[in-house]
Amino acid sequence: MARFHDILLLIGQLNYTWTNTESLLIYLIAGLARVDKETAIIIFLTLNTTRARIELVERLAKTNKTPLNQRQEILALTQQLGRQAKLRNKYSHCIYSFDETGDQASTQLMAIFDSKDTIKYGKIEQINDAEILRINEVIEQLQVVNREIWSIVERYSFPR
Repeated sequence: MARFHDILLLIGQLNYTWTNTESLLIYLIAGLARVDKETAIIIFLTLNTTRARIELVERLAKTNKTPLNQRQEILALTQQLGRQAKLRNKYSHCIYSFDETGDQASTQLMAIFDSKDTIKYGKIEQINDAEILRINEVIEQLQVVNREIWSIVERYSFPR
């Protein structure tokens, strides 16, 4: 049962790290849109998907009023966040299965994949040592993105 608890703890850490880092988009919205933090929070919360929040930050960064170096830094971060979102989404939208000992774990994705003439759903994948390593790597990458966002907020004096 130790592996069972370790995996659940790891998924919890992934979700915590993700949520904490995604919330920092509030400060990028505030700085890029030139609004106060409260307004940025309202905008952030009104957009109900990660993709919409990232797209808003990217679009604001691409405006002519955003200096080129600032734009490039922010777009690099949002691209990283978008790549890391894939793994986070996988573990946020699946069912977990463990064997009776708690040692063998797998996920079953709760998504439908339509092709021209068939439908597939419930893809099952094992949570093996390689996958655990991958989750840990994404957590570390998210921590780096988190620190980089704070650095941008400080460097460009975005509202806090």
